[in-house]
Amino acid sequence: MHPSPRIAVIGAGIAGLACATALVTTGAAVTVYEKSRGPGGRMSTRRGDDWQCDHGAQYFTARDPSFRAEVGRWERANAAAPWTPRLQVLGGAVPRHPDPSVQRFVGTPSMASPARYLADGLNVVPQTTVTELQHDGRGWRLYCAESGLLADPYDAVLLAIPAPQAAALVRSPAPALARLADGATMRGCWALMLRFAAPVDGSFDAAFVNEGPLRWIARDGSKPGRDGPETWLLHATAEWSEAHLDQDADGVAAELLDAFARLGGPAPQAFTAHRWRYADTEPPLAVGCEWDAALGLGLCGDWLNGGRVENAWHSGQGLAQRVVRTFG
Repeated sequence: MHPSPRIAVIGAGIAGLACATALVTTGAAVTVYEKSRGPGGRMSTRRGDDWQCDHGAQYFTARDPSFRAEVGRWERANAAAPWTPRLQVLGGAVPRHPDPSVQRFVGTPSMASPARYLADGLNVVPQTTVTELQHDGRGWRLYCAESGLLADPYDAVLLAIPAPQAAALVRSPAPALARLADGATMRGCWALMLRFAAPVDGSFDAAFVNEGPLRWIARDGSKPGRDGPETWLLHATAEWSEAHLDQDADGVAAELLDAFARLGGPAPQAFTAHRWRYADTEPPLAVGCEWDAALGLGLCGDWLNGGRVENAWHSGQGLAQRVVRTFG
């Protein structure tokens, strides 16, 4: 690119990092702003004094050759590895079995590791919550909750954040982009992380659940690169989570622990609940990404491209390609 455009990417999940990585290779000056303490988005791991547990995305697949090649890079950097759990499907009127041909991957030693690997080569500014976009004679100016107006102007701003958050930021400067984001229905998910004093006996490491409030359970230690005390993760269904989104964490935990017990799970030594406000999109859009070249504003993320980690990566890459064609 010439001259080098100044680009702000908001959101350091896989979509934002994939977009930023692709743009940096073309010579763009890219800054990634992330409201959390580190990169990863929903590819996230909770840590305690002596334990850890993946509480967001549990694994990812790599069906497309280009993304499989990217995952190969992560594997060579020891940031990802295949996961082959003893997998079952529990409950439901019609028994079914997981597709044995599906290859699953996880980040190592945590789900956030691929994001951290990508972020290592980027200018990522953490704990910065962008609250407003304004355009002046010098370019796009960003306001954040922590420190007000940021000093640097940008030629383009690319939003790699959940649809409702993106809609709020672009509603004034780009109503068409806001309408697109408003058309995506994102759903919440309650996650419960369980700690045990000893390994849990059982015939499976992970299971899809087809009855009750749970949709997924997994032994975190069955994933490669994990050590420490025994931890399990419970995810509630989207429907149950939406109905209980504002319930207190202790009440949520009690109901999910009861459902776990009905599946044969023991009572944990300790537990931690986490509410993902924007966990998935139903149905996800099939736009891929969106770019307004005249305004210099773009959107990417799994909610635009069918869901899944792989689709988030493709969405970020696709937006980068459109930006390059504009500034190239």
